[in-house]
Amino acid sequence: MKPILLLWATMAVTATVAQTPAWKGKFEQLGSELPTPNSYRTGSGAPGPNYWQQRADYVIDVDVNDETQVLTGKETITYYNNAPEPLNFLWLQLDQNIFAENSMTGKTQTGTVQDSIPAKFFAPQANIVSNDYKGGYTIKSVKDVASKALPFVINYTMMRIDLPIPLKTGEKFTFSVEWSYREYDRDEFFIGRGGFEFFPEDGNYVYTFAQWFPRMCVFDDYEGWQNKQFLGLGEFALTFGNYKVRITVPADHIVGATGWLQNPKEVLTKEQLDRFEKAKKSFDAPVLIVTQEEATQKEKTKSKEKKTWEFHADNVRDFAFASSRKFIWDAQAVKIGDKTPLAQSLYPKEGNPLWGKESTRAVKNALELYSSRTIDFPYPTAYSVHTANQGMEYPMICFNGGRPNKDGTYSQQTLTSMVHVIIHEVGHNFFPMIVNSDERQWSWMDEGLNSFLDKETLQERYPELNYTRGMPKTIIPFMKGEKSQMRPIMSMSDNIRQSEFGPNAYTKPSAALTLLRETVMGKELFDKAFKEYAQRWAFKHPKPADFFRTLEDASAVDLDWFWKGWFYGTDNVDVDLADVKWFKLRNEKTDPEHKEVKVKSGDLNASEKDNATDFSKGPQQFTVINTQDQLYGEFKSRVVDNALRQKLENKNIYQLKFKNVGGLVTPLVIEWTFKDGSKEIERIPAEIWRLNETEISKVFVKDKEVVNIVVDPNAELADVDASNNVFPKRATPSKFDQFKKNN
Repeated sequence: MKPILLLWATMAVTATVAQTPAWKGKFEQLGSELPTPNSYRTGSGAPGPNYWQQRADYVIDVDVNDETQVLTGKETITYYNNAPEPLNFLWLQLDQNIFAENSMTGKTQTGTVQDSIPAKFFAPQANIVSNDYKGGYTIKSVKDVASKALPFVINYTMMRIDLPIPLKTGEKFTFSVEWSYREYDRDEFFIGRGGFEFFPEDGNYVYTFAQWFPRMCVFDDYEGWQNKQFLGLGEFALTFGNYKVRITVPADHIVGATGWLQNPKEVLTKEQLDRFEKAKKSFDAPVLIVTQEEATQKEKTKSKEKKTWEFHADNVRDFAFASSRKFIWDAQAVKIGDKTPLAQSLYPKEGNPLWGKESTRAVKNALELYSSRTIDFPYPTAYSVHTANQGMEYPMICFNGGRPNKDGTYSQQTLTSMVHVIIHEVGHNFFPMIVNSDERQWSWMDEGLNSFLDKETLQERYPELNYTRGMPKTIIPFMKGEKSQMRPIMSMSDNIRQSEFGPNAYTKPSAALTLLRETVMGKELFDKAFKEYAQRWAFKHPKPADFFRTLEDASAVDLDWFWKGWFYGTDNVDVDLADVKWFKLRNEKTDPEHKEVKVKSGDLNASEKDNATDFSKGPQQFTVINTQDQLYGEFKSRVVDNALRQKLENKNIYQLKFKNVGGLVTPLVIEWTFKDGSKEIERIPAEIWRLNETEISKVFVKDKEVVNIVVDPNAELADVDASNNVFPKRATPSKFDQFKKNN
């Protein structure tokens, strides 16, 4: 009996597959798309038993000239070779060279001349600035520990240092670099991350220093030296290490930086020091360490003396700092596991009252929620520093926009944008500052994961803001865009058009992860798998395959179809509920002698033209005939058949046909509305498409009569066309009708 049944089932499946049009392997495994697992990175997505990574320690002295905006520095780098191979040379990043004359970014900038164009938008494409700014590093010297000059060559934003002898596995090499550059006006450059803002009303500056020192490139098991040029969009790949940094600035400046302040008694007044100590124990509200009145007074006096602030930071991948006499300073302790990091904010009076009210609170909320979803925040502090525009992130410090009007008023949009940017940039402490992905190649691994978690934070901690950016429904306009210019998420950062970079790197990955959590995997499985990824790769260098494999490994959910569709492709979700048939069991006795049963019009094989486009025609009738005896035997067949007929008695049977118009396979979320007014949500896994990627039909049995069916009723699938998701079909108003309605 079993062989006959198996053969019959196999024939049915074979027939189905044979009729499948345009098969594209959407449910095949990623296979060769992912690197082969090895002893460094395993097939489970975890670091392997032989995983290794390099280390670079820095001791830096830097001086900021408040008159010329020139930064001068000297650093000593100790580089540890943990790779299983010797190194003949080292590569350093010279990111400030993106602003140098004849930079690769300038040479490759494209654009057109229009009959009128704002100067600020024309300047970047013509590679000019409106002032006499000359950017880029001046490298004064590169020497070994014996002060002997080391040969080096600069290739745009990269500098190669040739070693006197190969650096073997387990050895370290110490060398020094002296350099200087002139800081830039952050309003002049779209590609800048730091810069200064000048306040003509009081003649003072707010400085945010980023990519300010020559930094080691990453050398890893994946590709050796990651020395791809810095072109602007693709950010950074960096090596972990320990930092000791001495920052010399005007004596009345307040400095915030990566790391913990080592000499507070030397740089703070006694009153400031007392307040600082009080803030370390204040869990309920921020403590003002420098008030607005005190900062305003310093704007007028402008000390000519200098002080040196010293910060130490362990196991970080980068270092940034901010400095100004205009800074108001507040701080609050946050309880994270067995640690109490200090949430701190620095902002000029131009940020108040908004910043005093919201900044440190936002830092606290970000640290708490991100820690609960990933790992406990391991560092001693997190700063939020106010700037005129944009946001940028570094270990323990970030620069954030969001400024009220001059009279202190602000809109709901300003509030939402400011809270969002602070949470987002503080969140970058986790991705990529701790889970240290390569931003130069895969922006989504930090921006996308971080956008997902900043959205989660805003929705949980600020429900009154109704934040929806990064949800599936908000990515629909991008997903339905022109495919010829669209790039997959799995594209190198600088190869994505700037106009599409935000959706591609931030909101589309966030929408995908939201869909993964809310619809595909479920919250519990997703949260455990996501946390597993963060814990596996904290303070390490993950690649995309490590993320993909870990989420599957920790959840038992096959997600290759999901990564292929959402991350490797540009298709969109568009499910057409193409046809609905309503059936009821015919109330008649079937032939117990297995004689031929005649099927009348309205039975299962009735033509589609007989079916109405709504439920007004009523149900079609169908007959359940006896099962062939050779499958079960005559007696068992009759028992099974009669039991089935009893179960179907008075039931409503609905046959739904779905067409995959958009090409991106998706789970199905179906809302049934019944005649009595009640509703039911039914969820079907995406695997329903595995035998036919373009068109499927499924039968549903319901106790109650259905009056309306909607696919994706809550807009959780990012379906780009809701008009074909409904049955009975609704008339779509013409453009003329829409015009009349709006006029």
